[in-house]
Amino acid sequence: MEARMKNPATIIPAAMKPIMELMRAAQSQGLPQELMEMIHLRVSQINGCSFCVDTGYKNLRKLGASDERVGLVSAWREAPYYTDAERAALELAEASTRLADRTDAVPDEIWDNATAHFDERQMASILLMTAVTNLFNRLNAPIRQVAGSW
Repeated sequence: MEARMKNPATIIPAAMKPIMELMRAAQSQGLPQELMEMIHLRVSQINGCSFCVDTGYKNLRKLGASDERVGLVSAWREAPYYTDAERAALELAEASTRLADRTDAVPDEIWDNATAHFDERQMASILLMTAVTNLFNRLNAPIRQVAGSW
């Protein structure tokens, strides 16, 4: 496999720094890094970005996440390996990624469930992580960035 071109954020170097700063900001609000990586992995699975799925998988393994927690992120609703707070974050990340799937992109039920577990800064962190992951997915998928190639 070969990518169609270099990643746009590397072609336009002024783009990479603010993207990475946004990622660091999203990860700076005290949420567990494992949760942030689960969000990254799940959003990337939805978008079919093999490069980011690979990265999310590897990052979770480096953090010491169990095989079950890593391997079943796509089935978080049915798998017993996640806390209620993690489920709420994953549900919010999914809804925030699949904006066009419903007339109300993020229904009150999903929002209220998430705010029952997270404060406003943590909600901002979850939403920013979701948004930045979607940005990376939208750069990597069209160019067919090869998994494991960065």
